[in-house]
Amino acid sequence: MRMYDIIQRKRDGYALTKEEINYFISGYTNGEIPDYQVSALLMAIYLKHMNADEATALTNAMVRSGDQIDLSSITGIKVDKHSTGGVGDTTSLILGPLVASLGIPIAKMSGRGLGHTGGTIDKMESIPGFQAEVTTDEFIELVNKNKLAIVGQSGNLTPADKLLYSLRDVTATVDSIPLIASSVMSKKIAAGADAIVLDVKTGTGAFMKNLADAEELATTMVNIGKLTGKDTTAMITDMNQPLGRMIGNALEIQEAIQILSNKGPDDLRELCLELGSQMVVSAKKAETGEEARRLLEENLANGQALQEFRDFIYDQGGDIKVIDHPEDLPQAKYKYELRAKTSGYVEEMSAEKIGYAAMLLGAGRETKESVIDLAVGIELHKKIGDAVQTGEALLTIYANDQDVTEVKDILSKHIQITKETVTKPTLIYKTIQ
Repeated sequence: MRMYDIIQRKRDGYALTKEEINYFISGYTNGEIPDYQVSALLMAIYLKHMNADEATALTNAMVRSGDQIDLSSITGIKVDKHSTGGVGDTTSLILGPLVASLGIPIAKMSGRGLGHTGGTIDKMESIPGFQAEVTTDEFIELVNKNKLAIVGQSGNLTPADKLLYSLRDVTATVDSIPLIASSVMSKKIAAGADAIVLDVKTGTGAFMKNLADAEELATTMVNIGKLTGKDTTAMITDMNQPLGRMIGNALEIQEAIQILSNKGPDDLRELCLELGSQMVVSAKKAETGEEARRLLEENLANGQALQEFRDFIYDQGGDIKVIDHPEDLPQAKYKYELRAKTSGYVEEMSAEKIGYAAMLLGAGRETKESVIDLAVGIELHKKIGDAVQTGEALLTIYANDQDVTEVKDILSKHIQITKETVTKPTLIYKTIQ
């Protein structure tokens, strides 16, 4: 078998066999196949696509390229949730304790963020003392004890995916749907979950800007799940504006505590209840989404979800005082309000540009070497469809720099107000099972 022939076959539009895909992944991971040949194959895949069997074979080959986490010693059906990213996406911080409060094991490995704000681990480390780096044995012990642990990715999971992504990033092949789907699913499968719930974002602040592409990505990932024996569901959700009200690491921890205290913004609460209901059904703790939602709402109202969050933080070394005293979280030195210049209704609130503004404040990483400021960010007071009066605050900027002129300019240009009534955007477009 030769890499030249594999490139040629895909260039000409043929489906690759499982053996050909295994050969290329194994050879590239071992350093036997050079970057320039893999770059050529990635471009051929980008142009000629992959069918479900090819994408599944690629996923499995990437899983086998490194370690796989064995969660069999954790009792119960392990459910994992993955979001394709967005602005103000605090769902993992809420869903973990909420779903675990029903006795469902959530063994979540998360990464650090590159972009608008930090990843789930960065956000959790806003809590003084929180320890995200633990051994696999400690990870399993924590889940068996509390039904929940959120830790940094450890070991040598899917090294082939890391190598391929580095090439995709410099060869204009990042936005290939089968390559994205295989990348996401390989990490979820290697992490040992029994069932997977996917939150596929679409809109200005999402990787998938239009609904058709988001639906294709969701369907591809669900098909990979089916063909690898994993119960997989995908929800396509809106990211034309930030989710919730808070964008920033410590700010999003505050918002997660609000939701778990049965308060907080309606859109974030609703999405967590819908995603959580699917996780509960996947774990076979409820037969229908309606029954699952009722159970989750009960645990928000009776305090069990918040207590689960408290226990989880405590056992990972975090200071649980922040739950009752959020002022103990990192605090920005300065607050600036952006006020409306006219009355009307919010028509546009670009999630992408608001996320970029948050990154300029220091809430996210522009490069892997960037240092995150956990305290800074943006709090939205208005969302699309809300009425606003001249001089009313649209948002508050939390900063550690006195000069936020550039941030204000970006935000002013990308929040539009109209005189006409504006319909609030759809939150959940479709569920694919």
